[in-house]
Amino acid sequence: MSQSSHLTPVELKRRRELVAATLDILVEHGLAGATMARIAGHAGVSPALLVHYFGDKDTLLGLAFRGTAAALSADVARAQRAAHGPWGRLEALIDVCLGQEQFTARHVAVWLALWGQAVHVPTLGRIQRAYQARMLSNLRHDLGALVPGPQARAIADTLAALIDGTWLRAALAAPSLSDGRIARQQVLGFLRSQIGADTIPSAPPAILRGAPEGLCASWIDGRPVMGDGPRFETRNPATGAVLAEIAEAGEPLVAQAIESAARGQAEWAARTGAERARILRRAADLLRRDNAELARIETLDTGKPIAETSCVDILSGADALEYFAAMAATMTGDSVDLGEAAFGYTRREPLGVVAGIGAWNYPIQIACWKAAPALACGNAMIFKPAELTPLTAVRLAAIFREAGLPDGVFNVVQGTRETGQLLTRAPQIRKISLTGEVGTGRRVMADAAATLKYVTLELGGKSPLIVFDDADVENAVSAALLGNFFSAGEICSNATRVFVQAGIRGRFLDRLKARVSAMTIGDPLDPRTQVGALISDAHMHKVLAYITAGRAEGAELLTGGRRAMRGALRRGAFVEPTVFTDCRDDMTIVREEIFGPVMTVLDFTDEDEAVARANATPFGLAAGVFTRDLARAHRVVARLEAGTCWINQYNVTPVELPFGGYKQSGLGRENGRAALDHYTQTKSVYVALGDIEAPY
Repeated sequence: MSQSSHLTPVELKRRRELVAATLDILVEHGLAGATMARIAGHAGVSPALLVHYFGDKDTLLGLAFRGTAAALSADVARAQRAAHGPWGRLEALIDVCLGQEQFTARHVAVWLALWGQAVHVPTLGRIQRAYQARMLSNLRHDLGALVPGPQARAIADTLAALIDGTWLRAALAAPSLSDGRIARQQVLGFLRSQIGADTIPSAPPAILRGAPEGLCASWIDGRPVMGDGPRFETRNPATGAVLAEIAEAGEPLVAQAIESAARGQAEWAARTGAERARILRRAADLLRRDNAELARIETLDTGKPIAETSCVDILSGADALEYFAAMAATMTGDSVDLGEAAFGYTRREPLGVVAGIGAWNYPIQIACWKAAPALACGNAMIFKPAELTPLTAVRLAAIFREAGLPDGVFNVVQGTRETGQLLTRAPQIRKISLTGEVGTGRRVMADAAATLKYVTLELGGKSPLIVFDDADVENAVSAALLGNFFSAGEICSNATRVFVQAGIRGRFLDRLKARVSAMTIGDPLDPRTQVGALISDAHMHKVLAYITAGRAEGAELLTGGRRAMRGALRRGAFVEPTVFTDCRDDMTIVREEIFGPVMTVLDFTDEDEAVARANATPFGLAAGVFTRDLARAHRVVARLEAGTCWINQYNVTPVELPFGGYKQSGLGRENGRAALDHYTQTKSVYVALGDIEAPY
């Protein structure tokens, strides 16, 4: 516990005043002149009081530095929350760090004094490293949405150094030359030169007002509630058109959602499993009733073909509700015989209020996959949909209410990662279930650790599909297509590393090229379309950058590889289904998750080689094996380091089977009976049948 936690409000106020006095002395006299005696004299206190509060000068300077750095970080966070998209957030960070207010005499004197001693004073060095790590994290996060991972990290490192160096140069110049505007232009010019003009999105059109109620709101306590934070847009990635304006849920609204969920959960948990099951089954029926309308909304919001959303997204969500409804009445504890004097039993109890954080590739399906087991077990769920696809979560909430779910048991809070952090850090929430990328999973797990929350993490993958030379060629090609181009390749379990044994390679590639070339890219609302749009313009450019990297590293392009620009497609984020051959394990496109329609084909000769190379990845979400030799199939699957495996099939995920990954692909399982373990806790009860013997 920090020393400040023991201080009274008056003492805390005095400490702040003494830190402010320290900054005044730094500005007026510099670091060498900032003695404890001079600071005390300026503050009108004795030097002994300074020693009492801070101990020594280094600690006092550390607090001054930490407060200065924290204020700048807070300004950056506010500006980024109001910005639009990754490029807008990068601009916001640069604008704040090189804003004209950073070049005032006071700011310059304080920063130069403190940074100049960071090398010599350990306390200041730690604060400087934390500040720089936060800046690099922000830069890498947003650059990662625009360019491939290694390039993003390299640009972020250079950009951070350039911001500091540009500020230092301007700060040391004559006051008349300390122009933050010029400094910002220089840094932005460098950034544009590194990521390419095509990657920078054009200015967004005016926001559409008056979206239908329930589409753009949060949902709390049984009704739509407009957020109290900044507004952001959701767009149709096939056309660029704005679909709705979303009001972000800030801290007051999230607190309201938690309070509502706690009330609803108490009522919901008191019901029997059979009573909960009836409501979940009714919700499944209502989802199927509204399948056509919900599929159209999902297609507009995600860019996925209506042929997919109408047959998979909503109906698979309904299947999950129906399955866990059947499980609700079967959750029982155990009875344990402890002899004549006692017996014991266990109770399987809900966790309480839990939170789900969704991904943008399967918005309503993921919401159902998380809500169904949570509600079946008697929990209440607060669900945050991805900011890029916020529309169907509130429709699901309305369906739950129509089905008879008590108010507060399923709440929806709209927002960006800041809203997500309010959930992951809230002590009242007992579990977080996230579907997202690995970096987000790490941050969620770190936040959850502070209050010892349970976590289920379904993260990224770079999954292998191994095709032996005795496989049925047409079936293997079909699986490769499903494992790479369904949902335009935006599926975490996709088999983007296709290992093909030498004896079948020629026939496999011939059929693969023919079938990929015949795929229909088009308007996602057209039932004939097989390949729709990627989720956003920024993500499209990231995928195209990976394709460029594949060519540069020597992979052979079999088909595709370009942005689809025919007719109206030029308005959207369309990329041709792309296949690379002659790939090596060390290539960027083979190692990193692209999350787009990009398949890499690799050759192999024998079983041991295929297994070793398939496992040579930090991911372990899924894997597939194609062979007519079922003994070999089972042998290979047993050796693969992946949580979900298929034999002679791919990307089929029945709700009855658990789904989840090994290694960096996640923790815990969704679906199947295994999911119930992640939403319940076991209570042991000892029942004495006789008198107590005590030696006292």
